Amino acid sequence: MNRRFESDGRAVVAILTMHDPDYMFRGNRQNFQEILKTGKDMGYQVYVVTARDLKLKQDTVKGYYVGSNHKWEQRQYPLPQIIYNRIPSREDEAIPWVRQKINQCLKHPDMMIYNPFFFNKRELFKWLSKSRYTKKWAPPTRKLRGIATLQQMIKRMPYLYLKPENGKAGRGIMRVKYQKNKSLPYRIQIQSDKNSTTYKAATLNRLWNRVNKETQGKSYLVQQGIELVSVHGRAFDLRILAQKTETGQWAVTGIGARMAGAKSITTHVPRGGSIEDPEKLLPIVFGPERTAVILNEVEKAAVSIARQIEKGSGYMLGEMSMDLGVDADGALWFFEANSRPMKFDEPAIRKKSLERIFQYCGYLLDNK
Repeated sequence: MNRRFESDGRAVVAILTMHDPDYMFRGNRQNFQEILKTGKDMGYQVYVVTARDLKLKQDTVKGYYVGSNHKWEQRQYPLPQIIYNRIPSREDEAIPWVRQKINQCLKHPDMMIYNPFFFNKRELFKWLSKSRYTKKWAPPTRKLRGIATLQQMIKRMPYLYLKPENGKAGRGIMRVKYQKNKSLPYRIQIQSDKNSTTYKAATLNRLWNRVNKETQGKSYLVQQGIELVSVHGRAFDLRILAQKTETGQWAVTGIGARMAGAKSITTHVPRGGSIEDPEKLLPIVFGPERTAVILNEVEKAAVSIARQIEKGSGYMLGEMSMDLGVDADGALWFFEANSRPMKFDEPAIRKKSLERIFQYCGYLLDNK
């Protein structure tokens, strides 16, 4: 393999995160530790570096590693050849000097960075809608620009979701239903930590007052609601991890299921959802044969969606997680994609996901 080697002869990969005045750096330490160990086992030199310490005009940078006493320590490392971006939040990424640093990495002649930026939900649906093939999986979605948008959408679809444009882990999501035969026909369910609260309104104006109060000027999307399949009265969707392999092609690393909590309107685990096995849930609804067909469709859809998102973003991407829903007819629906996937708790998916990070690094170095 014709790799450009540094230092002790191993290819150099850095996990990029943010500085923390009290704890050296931010991010999921256990995740970083597992990435470092996998990289080392696969023949890479891997360390954690903060955006502040990544000085691109120097030959070496201050990086963190796990010492013999299992504590994080710091030492000088060669500049990375590949940067695995794990900057924790959109707020961090929006800081001008951080964004500038990422752009400098993108332009650096001897460095590659993949997944440089977080996704914006509205752009995801815009990108998917540009392809006839992926468009079918995207529910109708519009930017919420005021009561007029809500009125237009609710006329066409009496079941809607309102989602923060840059939301995370189900925070701030609301569900709206219009039932014209009821005395209070407008209903809005608002997700809190692990519960949801329902408000009823007689008019659209009253409903809008509540929406306005909840959104507080934040940018929101309004989207067609999909009736997900459910087991024992609890809806579930599928969480897919797509990554590029040693051939540089997108592939599905694993498929998990997330079931909504008893009082939750989303399937997100921080909002009361639970981790389930799709191969146990789907057959309860569809039977074993139809389940096999659906899971095969999920894999194909996930790969097509990942390709289309990468094309739309204009950047080199190496991994993403995505949420796909299945309705009562077995049709698939795309809800969300994340360019910084949280670690999957399913052990087989986790192990494969760690290895694929470095398999793709190997492909990048061999095909630079």
